[in-house]
Amino acid sequence: MNGAMDIAAIETPLGYLELSVADDHLNAVDVVDTPTVAPLGRHAPGPARVAALLRAYFDGDLGAIDEIPVRPLIGTSFMRDVWAALRSVPAGETCSYRELAEMVGRPTAFRAVGQANGRNPTGIVVPCHRVIASDGRLGGYTGGLDRKRWLLAHEGAQVNGETFV
Repeated sequence: MNGAMDIAAIETPLGYLELSVADDHLNAVDVVDTPTVAPLGRHAPGPARVAALLRAYFDGDLGAIDEIPVRPLIGTSFMRDVWAALRSVPAGETCSYRELAEMVGRPTAFRAVGQANGRNPTGIVVPCHRVIASDGRLGGYTGGLDRKRWLLAHEGAQVNGETFV
């Protein structure tokens, strides 16, 4: 990482997203009700590109977040493997913690996968909201279950064969 980190806030249907971006890579996203940083200014090209793609996602272009390069500044190699696997779960689909554990080659590590999922610093873009319990329950979500429900409904996800609402 060579450039300075830019931090900016954008307004979304979920509240404000505070973005940390360095070298055009998203390092972190925090969903907050009241921003603690300045709204996005024109002087921050990295956050502006990420913000434009996030706005496109919220406007219905669900694949837009797939174009955002991500470089979390935290996480073990196992966590990074889980987060990389999350990016392969398409919009409108869900997977269980057990399925995600299988995706990273650790089929019995579903609890550890859940912990890695909960520590994801780039939520929404690394779609941890798409992970649910094997029985179809939502499980947890750092941003709150109302936000998880909204994201799943926005993407038209199906749970137990029915479109999520």
